[in-house]
Amino acid sequence: MSYPVENALFQWREGERRVREAAESERADLDRALFEVVDELRRRLGSTFTVEELASFYASGVDWAYEVAQRRAPGVESAWVADAAFAQYAREASNYAGGRAREQTRREEGGVRRTGPGSGG
Repeated sequence: MSYPVENALFQWREGERRVREAAESERADLDRALFEVVDELRRRLGSTFTVEELASFYASGVDWAYEVAQRRAPGVESAWVADAAFAQYAREASNYAGGRAREQTRREEGGVRRTGPGSGG
């Protein structure tokens, strides 16, 4: 069973918001940790992926992301950093469209078939 994309996107945006609204004194550490987690995501997942694949990867566990964040900046809110990193990385997904998974269009014999969230396909 895949992790619901809308749930993941909501959680990731919350992480971004919390990092963005953190005290100025914490921002440099949070940003350094965020950069490291995004870099590790790139190594683990690669550069070609969909939002659904990223959500599934997230659901498989993010303890590694917490560890990366703590190694880079001990004491930071690791969950915020991990979620914000996934939000940032989601923007690089092949089907990301401004905060949601983009509907994919696939040509088939005699017409167009829509696939993706809400299309029934």
